[in-house]
Amino acid sequence: MIVPERLHLGDTIGVVAPSNPIIGDNIEELNKAKEMVEKMGFKVKFSNHIYANTYGYSSTPQEKAEDINAMFQDKEVKMIWCAKGGENSNTVLEYLNYEEIKKNPKIICGYSDAASIISMINEKTDLITFNGTNFKTIATDETDYSFKEAMKRLVEGDLELGTKENKYEVIKEGYAEGRLVGGNLSIIRGIVSGKYKLNFENKILFLEEFGLETSPSLASNYLFYLKQNGIFNQIKGLWLGNYNHESKISLEQIVLDTLENQYSFPIIKSDNFGHIETKTVIPIGTKARIDTNQSRKIKLIEQCVK
Repeated sequence: MIVPERLHLGDTIGVVAPSNPIIGDNIEELNKAKEMVEKMGFKVKFSNHIYANTYGYSSTPQEKAEDINAMFQDKEVKMIWCAKGGENSNTVLEYLNYEEIKKNPKIICGYSDAASIISMINEKTDLITFNGTNFKTIATDETDYSFKEAMKRLVEGDLELGTKENKYEVIKEGYAEGRLVGGNLSIIRGIVSGKYKLNFENKILFLEEFGLETSPSLASNYLFYLKQNGIFNQIKGLWLGNYNHESKISLEQIVLDTLENQYSFPIIKSDNFGHIETKTVIPIGTKARIDTNQSRKIKLIEQCVK
């Protein structure tokens, strides 16, 4: 794995918009996030097409990819932060310059729809990428938990996933080691097969889902798609994050309904990642360990920034 350089005060952070367009209230939110990050002592650089809305529902795949490629090639930029979520960041996958990204490794962070980009960059280049709060969310969250988690991981290089107050529930006991892969369930579902697919062999898979947009039956659809494509035959462990649906049906219930006790890997659950205020930063490609006998059920066991 390629370990990126950590972020230092005074460094420049590049912001890209690979998903839905930055329009309406998003513009003010993005500028507020910029002020907050600059107040911390960083510089912020918006990509050329940050406000583009060429299609009327997003910028073009080429515009998005051009911005990401340019940020990787820009020697001034030390970190790339995805501005917000959406639905179609996967459109850029064929336009990313993976060779140039590999030659210019640096931190790239985002979550939700950005899971397709950060996952595929890791898959194609072996660069450790980061599933964590989006840039705009810094300004819209009610607490600073997620921002602090980003600074803890990306600046300090801290290996603690979440805080000591975060609780972990054991769904199925066991022990596992493997490199981390995953993110938003609906997005990961889209990259388990086809031209752009992830390698799940011997990995610890982490999954979360947005309950406001995904019903339990749809989450079941996604999980059965993973099962039907043999993903659960390949992984070493499963870590579930937040899923809050009005039905009160939990993600762990849907997972257990899907798995039908056919697999032996450990399963844990926590509420410190996903579409929730408490978003820790999960390094994709870093080795982790699940041990349900320990008070901290999962831990990183190698560095993710240097």
